[in-house]
Amino acid sequence: MVTGLLATPEYVRASLAHISGDHSKAIAKKLERQSILYDTSKHFTFILTEQAARWPFLPASAMAMQVDRLASISLLPNIRLGIIPLGGHMPVGPLNTFTVYDKRIATVETQTGAMVFRDHRDVRAYLDEFDTYEGYALFGDAARERLSDWAVLFRS
Repeated sequence: MVTGLLATPEYVRASLAHISGDHSKAIAKKLERQSILYDTSKHFTFILTEQAARWPFLPASAMAMQVDRLASISLLPNIRLGIIPLGGHMPVGPLNTFTVYDKRIATVETQTGAMVFRDHRDVRAYLDEFDTYEGYALFGDAARERLSDWAVLFRS
């Protein structure tokens, strides 16, 4: 799945649809959090698999907009967005979504919740895993070209 920081409002709404109740406050908070992406004192590297970027989570026209958003976000000077395409050989596979905030903390999201790791060995393990995925990812123009191709497919 696409992380909330990179998601369109439609994608955020759909990601909460399985939970009963009014989601308007949660959606607003998630979208408000996205403002951090425009703080150039902070730097982000996101890596998504092709499966995450292309999973037909929304109707095709909304998925095209989500993919376009990914390409647009990648143009920000403090954002590196990598896409790991299908094809080729990748001897490792992600089992969970994880976020490494710095060398002191990492979180891992599972189907039932999130775990927080503060032990330097655990955080280092996720940094090493991230480095591995980074080596397989397309960045910059190559990533944007791939995203553009996928957006065209969603529109057709």
